[in-house]
Amino acid sequence: MPRGIKDKVAILGMGCAKFGERWDADADQLMVEAFTEAVGDAGIETSQIDAAWLAVGFDAVNIGPSGIPLSMALRLNNIPVTKVENYCASGTEAFRGAVYAVASGAADIALAMGVEKLKDIGYGGLPVRTRGTMHDMIGVTGSAPGNFAQLAAAYRAEHKVSADDLKRSMAHVSVKSHANGAKNPKAHLRKLIDMDTVLNAPMIAEPLGLFDCCGVSDGAACAIVTTPEIARSLGKSDLVSVKALQLSVSNGWEMQGTGWNGSYFPTTRLAASRAYDEAGITDPREEVGLLEVHDCFSITEVVTMEDLHISKPGEGWKDVLDGMFDADGKSPCQIDGGLKCFGHPIGASGIRMIYENYLQLLGRAGERQRAEPPKYALSHNLGGMPNQNVAAVAIVGMED
Repeated sequence: MPRGIKDKVAILGMGCAKFGERWDADADQLMVEAFTEAVGDAGIETSQIDAAWLAVGFDAVNIGPSGIPLSMALRLNNIPVTKVENYCASGTEAFRGAVYAVASGAADIALAMGVEKLKDIGYGGLPVRTRGTMHDMIGVTGSAPGNFAQLAAAYRAEHKVSADDLKRSMAHVSVKSHANGAKNPKAHLRKLIDMDTVLNAPMIAEPLGLFDCCGVSDGAACAIVTTPEIARSLGKSDLVSVKALQLSVSNGWEMQGTGWNGSYFPTTRLAASRAYDEAGITDPREEVGLLEVHDCFSITEVVTMEDLHISKPGEGWKDVLDGMFDADGKSPCQIDGGLKCFGHPIGASGIRMIYENYLQLLGRAGERQRAEPPKYALSHNLGGMPNQNVAAVAIVGMED
């Protein structure tokens, strides 16, 4: 039986670049920006890092098919650097590599970096099958809004939710996240919006309007991890510990029969259940006090609340409207603004989510800081399309 990694790895330091239309910086500069904050937070020298993982979702500007760009940008000490990609879960995949290296004893200190320069390659996230002029987006057909609009239709039909109720719930998701993002200096979009603006916005793919879809951004985020023992030897006292880290990848079941009705994500349900078992969480609705989930579209956040076993099946939209996931609610979700306000530079998003949970646990989130830090903070990525995807769940908390 797997023994898990609970409390075997501590986060030594984290950093995050400013997300947005970063015409002022290339991918290397974004990585340096995130790393400078992370290594300063960790209080170590670059030479102390034993191994690194680099996450990139697309072949972004200045990032080729290896980890060399990370090694060169950060002037790493000729250590092993592994480039990974796993759709939108690429950042969490890099974090998993670094965490597992430390947990196994293969590295004392490891680094995970996620970066993406989407603005430079003209990617718009809308129904274009190509990116740039040469590279085909293999594995993605149609448009992302169109695919996730089908998720909304299936959810509505399965749970007999009226179109108006679901649209109001989705609008609340967007309004809530923009209110949070307005308080975050590193977010891309920092303007408040209201329900009427969301409900009357241009339609992208019914029922997804303009404000139901996350934007495209450039960004980078970084994590440095080690063992709790090494962290304490370096003078760290309050340690954020990795409680669980699980991935689940579609095996084709969703498309090979009639067992799946399209209203939920089996991979998220599996990854969440495994993560709770690993962390020792028996009642996630009561025990998980902070959530960063993959809100690529507002409907995804609603469905994910159920797939994470926070909301009961068919009641996620009610919990949203009841304010459970608002900044002052029982279990805030996207307290930093989420993908809605940061955009989605694919390789960076997973680590950016963990970064916010890390800050909240340490009481360092500034204006958006929760009065009482949570016991457990969860981040969730969902990569691919509803019928073929990878889901990642990472849970962090203060060391027991």
